[in-house]
Amino acid sequence: MSTPDTAPARLPEPPYYAVIFTAVRTPGDNGYEETSQEMLALAAEQPGYLGVDTARGENGLGITVSYWRDEESIRAWRRNAEHATAQNQGRKVWYESFATHVARVERANSFPR
Repeated sequence: MSTPDTAPARLPEPPYYAVIFTAVRTPGDNGYEETSQEMLALAAEQPGYLGVDTARGENGLGITVSYWRDEESIRAWRRNAEHATAQNQGRKVWYESFATHVARVERANSFPR
């Protein structure tokens, strides 16, 4: 797996699943960056986790795509107690709005130089 912000995640051959989280941040950090890094590290420890790609624009819009082996792995991550606490904090403090989409990846290609 590559680290966020350096290169696209290196993933196995499909099929696998992508969880696409798109959010608009509220002003100020309010502990967001520390918790975000903790959640990325915690997700990487979960069974079925394959990788992540993340980006944030100066306008506050961010997109994080996490990749998972199967839907059960996604459900387990959603139920993780620390992740649930961070999700609640996101609703209360960090996000103006957000959307989550789950998709099965059937095909993928990449271009490494």
